[in-house]
Amino acid sequence: MKQLELKTVAAEMLTELSGVNRASDNTVQAYTRDVNEFILFCGEKDINRIDKVTERTIRQFVMKLSADEVEKTTISRKLSSLRKLFEFAIRNEVLENNPITKIPNPKSKRKLPETISLDSFLEIYNFISKENEVLEAKRIKAIFELLYGCAFRVSELCSLNISSLDFQNSSVRVLGKGSKTRIVPLGSKSKVIVKEYIDTLADRNYNSPLFVSKENKRIDRFEVYSIVKKYIGKVSDIDKKSPHILRHSAATHMLDNEADIMAVKEILGHENLSTTQIYTHVSIERLKASYKKAHPKS
Repeated sequence: MKQLELKTVAAEMLTELSGVNRASDNTVQAYTRDVNEFILFCGEKDINRIDKVTERTIRQFVMKLSADEVEKTTISRKLSSLRKLFEFAIRNEVLENNPITKIPNPKSKRKLPETISLDSFLEIYNFISKENEVLEAKRIKAIFELLYGCAFRVSELCSLNISSLDFQNSSVRVLGKGSKTRIVPLGSKSKVIVKEYIDTLADRNYNSPLFVSKENKRIDRFEVYSIVKKYIGKVSDIDKKSPHILRHSAATHMLDNEADIMAVKEILGHENLSTTQIYTHVSIERLKASYKKAHPKS
């Protein structure tokens, strides 16, 4: 008899996700949180076997999330995790019918990404210089420079080694989503700031992590979040003060300055052009705001 316990099937799915599919640690952690939350919900209803989960069970789960005022985008992500679980069960002949097939994602208007201005970004550097010793200031500036100058995701920044940087060709080799490698241009100003930081390192082994913590371990996303949140908070009152804001800002500023959208897509490492196109809407909204503020006919 096939194993029908919900926890066991979920564990097998997550093992496949990390092993066979080679999903990133962040992806596996997100799926794990979402699936475990659903398992806990089912447990409260005395549902411990996957074949006892019905469409009604999943709809009740969605209703509970809505009642708890969970954002629609988050609910969509959780449903995506459950689809992966039930698809795994069907594929491995644990289930014959998929209970989630008729359940759509909640409709939501896609929010435009928040950004900071170039002036605000430059102002951050003043705070960094004032509040830190010279060596630490160079380290933090290099972190900001790569997050904004190269529009990296936080996971991409953390994965960088010294060998990832090619100063001769002014580029950075980075491992992106889906374990796909891409080459990103390193601007002349970014090059100076990052090189100044590398010159401070005692260990310049090419295979060493570019950024390390005080415990001399590879920097993690939590430390990067903490640093970025602190300094964005000094120059902006936007709701989210995450590293991704710097990526959003970089993409928007490139398009504001008439960068080719296909080039921006490649720099960001987007698989689909539609993902990049959201930044064109940001640029248009900024254009409208400038028009309303300055044009006498607005």
